[in-house]
Amino acid sequence: MLEAAAVFFATAIYGALHSLLAASRFKQWVLARFGPPARRAYRLAYNAVALISFLPVLALLALYPGEVLYRIALPWAALALAGQVAAMVLLAIGLLQTDPLSFLGFRQLVAGDRSQPPSLTVTGLYRWMRHPLYTAGLLLIWLTPVMTTAVLGLNLALTAYIALGYRLEERRLVAEFGPAYIAYQARVPALVPRRRPLAKPETG
Repeated sequence: MLEAAAVFFATAIYGALHSLLAASRFKQWVLARFGPPARRAYRLAYNAVALISFLPVLALLALYPGEVLYRIALPWAALALAGQVAAMVLLAIGLLQTDPLSFLGFRQLVAGDRSQPPSLTVTGLYRWMRHPLYTAGLLLIWLTPVMTTAVLGLNLALTAYIALGYRLEERRLVAEFGPAYIAYQARVPALVPRRRPLAKPETG
């Protein structure tokens, strides 16, 4: 199980770095030190660092996969793969519903201070759950048809990170949107979809 421990701690270090860069205090320190250029480029740089810093974790998985704990046989393996495809579709839809250019940081880089302030998304998938991207991520990692010790370490670390990360994100969203988000919290679950979607907001 050394592979599981190594991947778990490598992913934990990645999560700690990711959380530090996402923290409001750290971001404000960077903006105060480097000014308007940092404001324009911060989101894009944040995503680039997140991507690059995850490469060592992937390298550990490739170099030290460990022993196979289980392998799902057909036809259940096909169902697991179909679930992973559905999770990837869910991820894509969730991103498209939250302005992917802003999510990636390209809109801020081009528009700078002229970019529109963020708005609270409560339509589409967000009528069913508050964090569909996290839900899709959990489905994607746990529906793998072949589980090795290294993958288990990765999945456990990512699950812990999501469990902590969505709570930190909730605090940020409450601070950003105030009573509107608190009311949204009361009506829509975080990760498990509600039986019936939230009623569509009325348009004037």
